This record gives sequence, C-alpha cells and structure tokens, in this order.
Amino acid sequence: MNFVVVSKLNDGEIYEGMIIDYKVSPLFNRPLRWRTVITHVNAPNSFIDFQQKGPYRYWEHFHEFTANETGVLMKDRVRYQLPLGILGRLMHSWVVRKKLHHIFDYRYKVLEQLFNKK
Repeated sequence: MNFVVVSKLNDGEIYEGMIIDYKVSPLFNRPLRWRTVITHVNAPNSFIDFQQKGPYRYWEHFHEFTANETGVLMKDRVRYQLPLGILGRLMHSWVVRKKLHHIFDYRYKVLEQLFNKK
C-alpha cells in the first residue's frame, strides 16, 4: 500500500491527542492522505489510534502489549468500515481484507526478524 508516515515524529512517547499523517495507496497505486489521532494511551500496555481523515468510513486500531515469560506479546484489534455501501462491501471481499491481512502478516514477519533472532 506504499504506507509512508509523513508526520515529523520524535523518539518520544506517544500521547493522547497526537496526530499522525500518512500517505497510502490502497487501490490502483493512487496516493491518498490518511490522518489518525491517538485517542487513548495506557502506557506501556496499550493505545488506540482513530482515523480522522482517510480511506475508511470508520477506523479504530487498538494496540496491546502484554509481557510474558519470553518477552512481549503484541496484539491488534482493528474495527473498520468502508465507505460506498454495497460497493465498499464488495471491495472488502475482493481486495481490502486481503490487503489488511498482508499488512499485518508483513509486520509480524518484520518484528519476528528484529526481535526473535535464533
């Protein structure tokens, strides 16, 4: 999706009200702007980002981090709706669901390579 963070982010912690701008190309390589706001932070356990502007009708992404005996388990819960009614539902079946699975599968692989080197 050519997902690029365009906001200038420092290395500090996230905070409620933090706005993050992205460029994404979800369909046909057409770039779109996407803006999320951090609506809830329970450091270091979880945070929520919510779409203010972007390709979804609704987007809420809950990130959870749970310490365990081997490190940290990271979980995501995404609640979203596409625009355009039945056309959006069809696009979800044909394209969007696969793209979202691909994005989270890719992130999983990258995190495994970075943190679970054997």
